[in-house]
Amino acid sequence: MSLTKVVLAKLSPTMEEGTIVKWNKKEGDAIKVGDVLAEIETDKANMEMEALGDGILRRVLVPAGGKAPVGALIGVIAGPDEDISAMLAAAAAAATAPAPAAPAPAAVVAAPAPPPPPAPVAATAQLVVSNNGGRVKASPLARSIAAHQNIPLTAVAGSGPGGRIIKRDVEAYALSPRPAARVAAFPAPAETRAAAAATPQPTPGQEIPLSNMRKTIAKRLSESKFTAPHFYVTVEVDMDAAVGLREQLVRGENVKVSFNDLIIKACARALTRFSSVNASWAGDKIVTHAEVHIGVAVSVPDGLIVPVVRNADRKAVIDISREVKDLAARARDRKLRPEEFMGSTFSISNLGMYDVTEFTAIINPPESAILAVGAVRKVPVVVNDQLAVGHRMKVTMSADHRVVDGALAAQFLAEVRRLLENPVSLFL
Repeated sequence: MSLTKVVLAKLSPTMEEGTIVKWNKKEGDAIKVGDVLAEIETDKANMEMEALGDGILRRVLVPAGGKAPVGALIGVIAGPDEDISAMLAAAAAAATAPAPAAPAPAAVVAAPAPPPPPAPVAATAQLVVSNNGGRVKASPLARSIAAHQNIPLTAVAGSGPGGRIIKRDVEAYALSPRPAARVAAFPAPAETRAAAAATPQPTPGQEIPLSNMRKTIAKRLSESKFTAPHFYVTVEVDMDAAVGLREQLVRGENVKVSFNDLIIKACARALTRFSSVNASWAGDKIVTHAEVHIGVAVSVPDGLIVPVVRNADRKAVIDISREVKDLAARARDRKLRPEEFMGSTFSISNLGMYDVTEFTAIINPPESAILAVGAVRKVPVVVNDQLAVGHRMKVTMSADHRVVDGALAAQFLAEVRRLLENPVSLFL
C-alpha cells in the first residue's frame, strides 16, 4: 500500500481547471485501484476520476462544487496509519502561492521513446472517460499526444497498468502503417457558433458565474477572432434537388437524412479536392491534413461544443446521419470522450433550424475555415426567364487569410454548391 496523490489531470489542451461535481467516495472509505472516486466537470464534458492506488481515502481537499486548477492536489489515498501531514502542508502552501505560468503544450514526439523508468512510489490518480459503462484509460500526456495527431484512443492498445494507454502506446500507433498517412494536427477542442436546442434564459438582472466551458469559449474565440484575419465568402445554393431527394428517402426507404448530413458529406468531399482548405496555420508553416475530420457545432445548456465526424469523406451519408445524432445527444449529456471533440480539421455551424437566413461564424482554431449554414427557404426564383418558386440556402465561409485566399475560398464553395445541387453524387 503506497501513498497516492489524487490530482486534477489535464485532459484537453484547453482545460485549465475543473469542478468537482460529486465525490463517489468519502473520507475513511477503503479504496482499490480502478474505483471511481469522483465526477469532474471539465471545459468539455464530465469525466470520472479513478484511483490508481489502494488504501484509505484519508483526505478530500476540494469538496463537491469546488473548483481546482489542473495539477492541484484534491485528495489523498494512504494507509490508515501513514503520515500525510507533509503532503497536506505542501498542498496548503501551494494553494496560497502565486499561480505559476501556464506550462507549454506537450511536444509531439516523432520517434519511439525508450521505455520509461520505473514509476515513483507515490502514484497519481488520473481522469478517465466513462461512456455507457466503458472507460478509455489513458494518461494525460498520452491524451495530449493523441489529440495533436488526431489519433482515436479507442484504437490504441494500452501497455500500462490495468491496460492504461501511455505515451509510448500512442507513439507506436502513430508510427504503425495504416491506410491513410497521418500528419500532425493541432488540438482543436474549440467552440463555434451553432445551436440545436433551445437555450435557457436567465432571470433579468441576474449575475451568471462563468462555467469552465464558457470561460474556454470566451478565451478561444477571442484568440481566433483577434489573431486570425477573417474574411467571408457567401454563395446561394439551389436546394430543389436536395429537397426532392430527401423527401424520396423518407417516403421510400423511411430514412431520415437532414440537410446538415448532406452538407457534412459535401464539405468532406470538397476538402479532399481542395487540401489547402483542409489546413492549419502553424506560425512559420502551413500544415495540410491527410484526413478529413468535420466538426459539427452543437448547443449544450451552458455553452457550445463541437463533436467530430472523423474521416467524413469515407463515410456514407446514412452513417454520417446516425453518427451526428449519437454525438449530439451525448454532447448534450456531457458524455463525449475527449477524442470525440478534439482534432477537427474543418467545422460546420448550422442555424437554419432557427430560420436564420445567413450569418458569419468565428473560425474554430487551429482550422483555416468554418462554414455557416442558413435555412433552406422557399423563395421566388427565375428559371428559364420564368418566375417560379424554388428552395434556396445561403452558406458563408469564414476563412483565415493567412492560409486561404479569396479565389481558393470561392472555388471551394463552388464545389460544395455543385455537390449539393447534385445530391445523388453524395450517395455514390
